[in-house]
Amino acid sequence: MSTSAHHSADAARSGHTVIDRLVEANLRYAARFQDPGMDARPVLQVAVVACMDARLDLHDALGLELGDCHTIRNAGGVVTDDVIRSLTISQRALGTRSVILIHHTNCGLESLTEDFRHELEDEVGQRPAWAVEAFRDVDQDVRQSMQRVRTSPFLPHTDDVRGFVFDVTVGRLREIDPAV
Repeated sequence: MSTSAHHSADAARSGHTVIDRLVEANLRYAARFQDPGMDARPVLQVAVVACMDARLDLHDALGLELGDCHTIRNAGGVVTDDVIRSLTISQRALGTRSVILIHHTNCGLESLTEDFRHELEDEVGQRPAWAVEAFRDVDQDVRQSMQRVRTSPFLPHTDDVRGFVFDVTVGRLREIDPAV
């Protein structure tokens, strides 16, 4: 059992929730916090779009420090309208010029289908407005995400867009050729 899972089990027994544990951790963090004097513009002028999967420690895997990048995460690391929104703000208002897209092996979206939306509709009586964006081929989904970034009329900087698949078993990135 991971340390976090152990703490979660302890919290549940003591009547505290996981969020209580996180808030307590924030109090310890805030007690030693020193304002680094940064603004919102990433030092490396890069935006990272990646899956929300808890196995991806992006800062450590990419050698990033606080303030180096903008990080945009969602299920699958899929380039959706909301990701384009965030990238547009990142580029036009906050100076980023490069985009790195990171999907990963063994992604949960590989086992879902758009039927998920129909199941939700049956359960709650309303179909979600969003698409699941499930996929069967992670490499092809990275290519699709690269294409969505490169062709967005809202993004002025599309010449340095690269896509990768992170292998969750070895921690290594594999670059995806957009032309295959």
